[in-house]
Amino acid sequence: MIEKPATRRPWRIAHSEASLGWGGQEHRILAELAGFQERGSQVWLLAPPESQIIQRADKAGIPTVPLDFAKHRFPLNALHLARWLKQQRIEILNPHSSRDGWLLGVAGRLARVPFIVRTRHFDVPIPNPWLSRLVYVRLCDHILTTSPKVTDHLRACFRLPLERVTTASTGVDLEQFAPVGPVAHLVPEAQTGKIPLIGMVTVIRHAKGCQTLVAAVKLLKEAGFPAHYVIVGEGPSRPWVEQIVREAKLAGDFTFAGHREDVPAVLRALSVLVIPSLHEAVPQTGLQALATQTPVIGSNVGGIPEIIRHGETGRLFPAGDAAALAAAIRETVENEAATRALSARGRAFVAANHSRDLMLDKIEALYRRHLPEPRTE
Repeated sequence: MIEKPATRRPWRIAHSEASLGWGGQEHRILAELAGFQERGSQVWLLAPPESQIIQRADKAGIPTVPLDFAKHRFPLNALHLARWLKQQRIEILNPHSSRDGWLLGVAGRLARVPFIVRTRHFDVPIPNPWLSRLVYVRLCDHILTTSPKVTDHLRACFRLPLERVTTASTGVDLEQFAPVGPVAHLVPEAQTGKIPLIGMVTVIRHAKGCQTLVAAVKLLKEAGFPAHYVIVGEGPSRPWVEQIVREAKLAGDFTFAGHREDVPAVLRALSVLVIPSLHEAVPQTGLQALATQTPVIGSNVGGIPEIIRHGETGRLFPAGDAAALAAAIRETVENEAATRALSARGRAFVAANHSRDLMLDKIEALYRRHLPEPRTE
């Protein structure tokens, strides 16, 4: 249990992100920035000017600073950023990706930022651990991860003591992601009728396992199981996924709904959310679906089993096993009483362990341990 302080101290916090796209990682960064801004801290986002996250931060009223990642300008950019960090008296610096990890790590050390945190979001192998050790050990003071499995991986890879790494999964806004509320219209009713709507909400990449869902749908259709399938989101692999859907002669069974901002309403519209990832940390859509009491099926990789607990909050299947996924979809739809019980426990599990306030409390406790006294004006 994280003890909440009687009074909150304001921090001066800067996060950085090199990605141009929008997904769970970027959502987490904005959630932290907005949360600490609400709690009285001064926050900044450093990101490429053409990135989606900087545009969303501007709309949210979060101060932004454009980043330049040109390799030939690295020394000069690091010096400019170090000067900015000193001028703003940044106390906490948090890079999130590889390129900004190097650039902001060097700038932060030059500026003598009191506390540099490196967040690691994904459970994927780290290439060149001997080189990456510099950014994860020398250029930061602490590592923050979104999953215990990611924490274990980093500790083993870099031989880090327990106190050097903290796990804080992304928290869910329980009021926004509630079981009752608006329901999205994803597919014309005439196209689906009363049959179940099975879906994914994801950035469409190879690692998200869309190909496993397509193979499972083919098996279900051959078995006469009535359902329609929707993939919500955009991403670099969308053309490839659309192609394998056509090649499987399933074009009439799938709807590609594109990017949607109304994720709570989307989840309420689904009969089942499927997370067939080939690797993953703790997927935010999984937590969000549990909060809305949308039944969830996930692959047994990364941090998914930490939240989609088989027979307790949802159902699991071996990653890449289309036949097992097809069986899980059928069981979820046809065994209604058991599925309702799983969904109810899922909402209670998120409320007890993964709310947005709990995430912010845990990160704030980390800051307090390393920066016990606030700076004075």
